Amino acid sequence: MGFPDLPRRLPLVLDEFVDEREAQQAPRRTGRKILLTFVVLLLVGVGIVGGFGAYLATLVATNVTKEADALPDLGPIDQEGNPVELPEDAGMNILFVGSDTRPGDVGRSDVMVLAHITEARDAVYLTHFPRDLYVEIPGRGKNKINASYAFGGTSLLVETMQNLLGIKIDHVAKTDFEGFQRMTDAVGGVTVYAEEASNRGNIQEGWNDLDGERALMFVRERYELSEGDISRGYRQQAFIKALMMKALSRETITNPVRLAQFVDAATQNLTVDQDLDLNEMRKLAFSMTGIRSGDIQFITAPFSGFGTAPDGGWIEIVDEAAMERLGTAIRTDTMESYEDRKVIP
Repeated sequence: MGFPDLPRRLPLVLDEFVDEREAQQAPRRTGRKILLTFVVLLLVGVGIVGGFGAYLATLVATNVTKEADALPDLGPIDQEGNPVELPEDAGMNILFVGSDTRPGDVGRSDVMVLAHITEARDAVYLTHFPRDLYVEIPGRGKNKINASYAFGGTSLLVETMQNLLGIKIDHVAKTDFEGFQRMTDAVGGVTVYAEEASNRGNIQEGWNDLDGERALMFVRERYELSEGDISRGYRQQAFIKALMMKALSRETITNPVRLAQFVDAATQNLTVDQDLDLNEMRKLAFSMTGIRSGDIQFITAPFSGFGTAPDGGWIEIVDEAAMERLGTAIRTDTMESYEDRKVIP
């Protein structure tokens, strides 16, 4: 399929704007470049560059699936069953769910990342929830957190997380691991930092240039890593950041074919709640034009150690006190005060 032409002036305008900003604010050069490319992406998305923007909007609307009842009707409740009081204007929470679907798999939810976007839209905190975290699932007793998805789909997973943290989840978005591979290839590969080497995919400690196939091996691996699913969570966070930066790079934004391929790959198997429509996505994106690389921070949901469930399964034990602090920080939009944040290169 052919793609409409982007205006030939766009790369030139981009260069001129970057050069001017770099001359004015050299210490913030990297952040400004990321901001600029994000703004250009938004302009494309809302149709300012004409037919190509309309094409991308149609692509998103066609590919994205809406899931009815993805969000529970009730908000969070505490351990006594009482509703948790939620302050107004306390940021936005979006749950990203990734399934490692292979032949014969049923109902697995292997990537659970909660994004807290501050009310000021000046920072994003991404919290990874290990799949084996042992939690209370409404109506099902205690089990691994990803079992909630198998028991009751997206709605029960959201309800479980809301009660665990005492927060309201505003939106949910789901994809699969194969989407990671397609997105990586669409942007021409990514450069990711690995804290540990692994044989699968020939991953070396340090920086690795990955195509889609090796990226899939990178985010799937856990058996060769020192902390299993915890270490895999660090890898997934590193990959998410690398992909975000590559998607917002000049080489992606100013290449209409690559940009269209990335949007197509990112939305092919994307499922969202009914309220997360294209207008809501645009509004959110425009409100975040000041976000830079350093404004994206990573957290692993707190756990105190490893153990064995009554059925003999391997579990991660929740650090109750730290989880309460995390929930309070999210609920009150004070994540800058939460101490256990991780820097991902």
